[in-house]
Amino acid sequence: MLLYTSLATALLLAAPAVAQTWPYDLIGTWSTKSNQTLTGPGFYDPLNERLIEPSRTGISYSFTGDGHYEEAYYRAVSNPAQPNCPSGIMQWQHGTWVMNANGSLSLTPIAVDGRQLLSSPCQFDNSVYTRYNQTELFERYSVYKDPYHGIGRLDMYKFDGSPMNPMYLVYSPPQMLPTTTLNPTSASSTAKATGKNKRSLDNEVPLSWKVRLASEDGKVGGDVVHTINADRLWWIGLGLMGVGGLLYLGPRRMGVQLS
Repeated sequence: MLLYTSLATALLLAAPAVAQTWPYDLIGTWSTKSNQTLTGPGFYDPLNERLIEPSRTGISYSFTGDGHYEEAYYRAVSNPAQPNCPSGIMQWQHGTWVMNANGSLSLTPIAVDGRQLLSSPCQFDNSVYTRYNQTELFERYSVYKDPYHGIGRLDMYKFDGSPMNPMYLVYSPPQMLPTTTLNPTSASSTAKATGKNKRSLDNEVPLSWKVRLASEDGKVGGDVVHTINADRLWWIGLGLMGVGGLLYLGPRRMGVQLS
């Protein structure tokens, strides 16, 4: 992650600073094929400091025509050494974006607003809830009508040219939370309000802050409560291992020699 951050930052600084635009074809909310992970209030609740687990893993990006964006990630990470110990990670951030003169996209998040939730039941008793701040640079992108699904499709390529999973248009205009800073940390900000339904991760809270697991009824109490469904992660991990086994054994059973 540190190497990725360093490379992405270096490339971002090297990107041309002229002819920055906000192409209209990116405007909207895009999501990967599961269509269950979407930006907006259904993924992150800033009032109660809560990331809301979708029913399926996926990635979603939203772009506005005046330079704002939002992203939501929900990924499962299999563990081949311990198949019953998959991990899950949720990430959310928003900020500003531009298309540079060379066609690359620069995404700059609002540093204090990003959130990450890591659930690794076999390593931690509690989920780990932290701030998340990752500047992104995409080498290029393309938008076109998918010939199979018949809807808008977005292909984005990371800073090193590797493709992301394709995303499909879900909403236009986009479904997003407010584009302004949601959780300011200054002493004079409203984030210092003492209302019991409002809580921010201010500078006194360490980034390794571990939050309690949710109670059975899933309600948020006096402290912030977060969890990712461990049983669902187990089934997702099992499915990933099954797909890997088919990809490995299938060609061999057909007599195809793998290099």
